[in-house]
Amino acid sequence: MPRTRPDGRKTQIVIVGGGAGGLELVRKLASHYDKDDFDIILVDRNTSHIWKPLLHEVAAGSLDANLDEVGYRAHAFRWGYRYFDGALEAIDREASEIIIAPILDDDGSEVIGRHCIRYDYLVLAVGSVSNDFGTPGVREHCLSLESRKDADRFRRKLLNQCLRVSRQMTLDPSAQAYARVAIVGGGATGVELAAELYSAATALGYYGLEVFDEKRLVVTLIEAGPRILPALPDKLAAAATAELEDLGVRVLAGTKVTAATADAIETESGERIPADIKVWAAGVKGADFLADIGGLETTRTNQLVVHPTLQTSRDDRIFAIGDCAYFVPEDGAKPVPPRAQAAHQMADTAYHNIKALIAGKELKPFIYKDKGSLVSLARYTTVGSLMGNLVGGRMAIEGRLARLVYVSLYRMHLFAIHGWLKGLSLLVIGHVNQVVRPKLKLH
Repeated sequence: MPRTRPDGRKTQIVIVGGGAGGLELVRKLASHYDKDDFDIILVDRNTSHIWKPLLHEVAAGSLDANLDEVGYRAHAFRWGYRYFDGALEAIDREASEIIIAPILDDDGSEVIGRHCIRYDYLVLAVGSVSNDFGTPGVREHCLSLESRKDADRFRRKLLNQCLRVSRQMTLDPSAQAYARVAIVGGGATGVELAAELYSAATALGYYGLEVFDEKRLVVTLIEAGPRILPALPDKLAAAATAELEDLGVRVLAGTKVTAATADAIETESGERIPADIKVWAAGVKGADFLADIGGLETTRTNQLVVHPTLQTSRDDRIFAIGDCAYFVPEDGAKPVPPRAQAAHQMADTAYHNIKALIAGKELKPFIYKDKGSLVSLARYTTVGSLMGNLVGGRMAIEGRLARLVYVSLYRMHLFAIHGWLKGLSLLVIGHVNQVVRPKLKLH
């Protein structure tokens, strides 16, 4: 296949979704292809990227997203691709176009109308959303942590509740006032958020809330499964449970949530757990707009079924990577898990296979290498397992070593999307910011 289309137009490769996998892939493609012949385009409904495993820190105020996010426009200028602001609405496979939904201003007025972008090759990397399993009241009363907007909303609600409690305690020192947070889902997001909240509560006393401390914070972590952190070995999950309980978190495993109300979480056992803020972090699925999009094959959880080459099962010119892709390895009984490391590995394979497809060469199958899991319990500790299936077993690590490895994962992400030179520069800036910037973001 020639590098330039027979009609003289540029070959367009469109990536929808600027998450961990999509942003890494678009950088590699833009760095590889001549801009005279190829047009590399990134489409995302947000204007900036922040590494999803950091959202719990943004939510608790421990991380200032303004300093750690990546603006797509600046990144596109740096690497030579084009960025379009907008949300994917549909795919017209016959016309080889994607349809972008209208962009509306805050007052509802239209900024940019519905429009199309043609593609020669398309990569869907739109991530996932929380799966509420149809539980009554979740959509109306629970927050999620899927984007920076979600994290900012949680932080505002948390701070407002802490201010209420502080005011009540100032007026009446004997008042039984608390900031009550219920987190549904004992995976990495729920566990990390629970721990980070106690770190934030401790710091609030230094920023004007003199009568508020972690004793006024009541956090309940609810998991339907028999234990939290099912991706980790039993020993490490037990260690994380003990650490959370030492902080003050009430951990409820084997507890199914039946409903969420304006001021509580209701469980199958009949218990009503009062909560001022409710977070749903249980389960993932593909976004609703992916269901049968463009006639592509999807699962009941709206994930796109892909071949081992990561091409969608019904269109070889459309790839899917990351959480929105459904792929079961030939030697595995379970699909590839929705993790940042999977998105990173899929981006590598998609990059190779897109180049091979354009050059008329053989494509390679995606082989997932489980490099283990790490869960950060804020400044307190980190637990996890490394090596995954690389050596036929697991190497458990805890404490400072685990924390070092956890931080290194983010550093690898920076190198993947920025390159080595800027990645190193950002690491130096990050260390300086840890010293000079406030410990807590309150605005």
